Amino acid sequence: MFRDESVEDGEDLLAKLGALTARARELAELQRSRVELAVALQRGMLPRDLPSPPGVRLAVGYMPANHGLNVGGDWYDAFTMADGRLGLSIGDVQGHNIKAAAFMGQVRVGLRALASVTGDPGELLARTNDLLVSLDSDLFATCTFLRLDPVTGILECARAGHVPHIWATADGKSGIDEGEGGPPLGVLHGTTYPVTEHRLTTGGVFVLPTDGVVEGPTMDLDEGLRQVKRLAEVTAAAGLGVSTLARGVMKLADSVGHEDDAAVLVVGHDVGAAWRHPPGRAGETGV
Repeated sequence: MFRDESVEDGEDLLAKLGALTARARELAELQRSRVELAVALQRGMLPRDLPSPPGVRLAVGYMPANHGLNVGGDWYDAFTMADGRLGLSIGDVQGHNIKAAAFMGQVRVGLRALASVTGDPGELLARTNDLLVSLDSDLFATCTFLRLDPVTGILECARAGHVPHIWATADGKSGIDEGEGGPPLGVLHGTTYPVTEHRLTTGGVFVLPTDGVVEGPTMDLDEGLRQVKRLAEVTAAAGLGVSTLARGVMKLADSVGHEDDAAVLVVGHDVGAAWRHPPGRAGETGV
């Protein structure tokens, strides 16, 4: 008795389809596990709570990448230093994968650890840079680090290859700080990072974005920075608060038409609090 060859061919085809379906399910489950791991790693690297000393208001925003594992190297951080001043950092690691997220964690932890040795933003970035270079990684990170005195409102800032930050005052003044910085962290041993000084005034805001906020296929960097500047101007003039500004900045990030992750850190002064402002010094910007 002979079987119909077409029946045998159909059974073989069904068997192959079944094997392919099972393999596809395995790959889908593996990818889902990778995504869950990446998201958990990313969330675990970002601070759960932000310090809130009298007179200071902080707000943050983060948007994951829209491709790959939906995880990137953008971070923000804020912590109280030994002398009572605040350490504030934001940065972006090259890449959008678990390796980038892990390197981001090294940078963030390195900044916090070395802040116990030196609080000067320029020296802190220089030490962190040398540490990362010694790890011999093929990744690098851009970063802005600020030290804020919550008593006087004095901000000291150093920048390592990062996009400029934006400031605005309650009386209508604003600007994009494009002062001199240094190269990204982890590239060249022995790099120095200049420090600029600002003063956060009553009702003023200071906005630190990553490039995913202000640059993409539908918007160049200069226009992105100008749009953040306009948002900061409106927020400061109307007294809308740092949380409102952070949400507005992240809406802008959602419109630049790219697949990069994006983060922002906003620093503001509570209108209801009073600070002691020392006399201005050369190079200071009232914010």
